[in-house]
Amino acid sequence: MSKIKIESKIVNYKVSTQKQRETEAKAEQPQLQQEDQEAKVVRMHERLERPELLRGTTYKIKPPVSDHAMYITINDIVLNEDTKHEKYRPYEIFINSKNLDHYQWIVALTRVLSSVFRKGGDVAFLVEELKAVFDPKGGYFAGGGRFMPSIIAELGYVIEQHFKAIGIISEEVLDEHQKKLIEEKRQEFENQNKQTDAFVAKDFPYGSALCGHCNTVAMVLMDGCETCLNCGYSQCG
Repeated sequence: MSKIKIESKIVNYKVSTQKQRETEAKAEQPQLQQEDQEAKVVRMHERLERPELLRGTTYKIKPPVSDHAMYITINDIVLNEDTKHEKYRPYEIFINSKNLDHYQWIVALTRVLSSVFRKGGDVAFLVEELKAVFDPKGGYFAGGGRFMPSIIAELGYVIEQHFKAIGIISEEVLDEHQKKLIEEKRQEFENQNKQTDAFVAKDFPYGSALCGHCNTVAMVLMDGCETCLNCGYSQCG
């Protein structure tokens, strides 16, 4: 048994009994069990082996600038299955189309995106990066009156939709006050019989303009303030 040299003055002491040591051990046990469980939680990383079976979801888009539809398939891996830590994370992505004009960048993009998925961590940044890609030839209006600056941007919206479905990105929910305000603006604007706009979706009033926040033709001018009837964005703050 090694000797311990006491350098400072002893001002107090306590005798440790067997019962006290057992009580302290019992108090520390739940914390140790929790730490042990957290240590066993599997997180997404590039060394994670691909299972034989993955759950896949396929989305179809038909850009008007392309002669053929595109099918985007995202396969998810299940982490910590049948536990309270169970969650889905994207593992790989595939894009199929009859249009071979885009074959090279489709292959490159799917490989890069799949690699980023398998790296793990926060992959939500991919959505904004893809949505910010603009086609120098100009964009187009997709379903619902939403403006797409490029095919890549529409792909970003598809990935965003999938991330919301598996819980990576939380849904933006308007509160009751915002919903009430938007509905009041909608009704008031519809009563003014504005000029028809060819690109307006049926869900929004005629005469709506393009919202720069959500890229939807749903911006109306009410009380001298531009307000979006889709996302609630207002230029007046």
